[in-house]
Amino acid sequence: MARRTVSGSVVALVTPFKQDGSLDEAALRRLTQFQIEGGTDIIIPVGTTGESPSITEAEHTQIVEIVVDAAKGSPTKVMAGAGSNSTHHAVHLTRLAEKAGAQGILSVGPYYNKPTQEGYYQHFKAVAESTALPIIVYNVPGRTGGNINPDTLCRLAGDFKNIAAVKEASANMAQITELLRSRPDSLAVLSGDDFLTLTIMAHGGDGIISVAANVVPKVMKLIVEHCFAGKFTEALKLHNEYLNLFTLNFIESNPTPVKYVMARMGLIEDIYRLPMVKISIAAKVKLDAEIEHLGLVK
Repeated sequence: MARRTVSGSVVALVTPFKQDGSLDEAALRRLTQFQIEGGTDIIIPVGTTGESPSITEAEHTQIVEIVVDAAKGSPTKVMAGAGSNSTHHAVHLTRLAEKAGAQGILSVGPYYNKPTQEGYYQHFKAVAESTALPIIVYNVPGRTGGNINPDTLCRLAGDFKNIAAVKEASANMAQITELLRSRPDSLAVLSGDDFLTLTIMAHGGDGIISVAANVVPKVMKLIVEHCFAGKFTEALKLHNEYLNLFTLNFIESNPTPVKYVMARMGLIEDIYRLPMVKISIAAKVKLDAEIEHLGLVK
């Protein structure tokens, strides 16, 4: 399977905080190294898994700079989250991320506003014209309240060379397969859901932007590599082994479950910023059982 420029195993990186709620720079550097050692192709800090709505503009720049510095000299690329429901602010964040050293941008569809398809087009047109960096358009209707249609995505990719990829998290396989069928050759389609990685890649997709990779980067890399090599039986075996983890990572609102697991593994502290809060006891019981079963903790 041929690989497009933006492809492979991509992690939507969490943002680690200290007990006082401040950014944990030491932990962020450790997480970056953990991803590099796990073979992750691209790290995306300050996406929504990185609690971007609760991060200040100064912290946004700081986080990107830290991850870029920590990944320096490695084959792992850094593409930063820089989305907003304000087009002006999305352009501003894009320019800040570029200045901070990001090698690309993840730009989420405007949330709450529920624009028309022409509104989505004009929004991403403005973002694309503000930078030469490759852009991943992030379609996640469950979070944004609106869906970016395949024809809009294809129109964007046809009109702007730096619209390089789509993170498709609609979980609508009819829509995703239509996008895979009709896309221009330059447009990568990445799964936005760990549990659909294998399915989307079997239909010609280009990889995964993963929550689970925060915990099991080597596993996600191996699933993707098996798919690229056409070894779908091997990929399915791993998929089935980790499917419960993929599902339980969303037992409550992302990223609280995955950050809980990471805290159990000693990677970060179990700290969030409001309105995100620690997961329930019932969720902890299910996650504890699964990560013990997988051998991620003793």
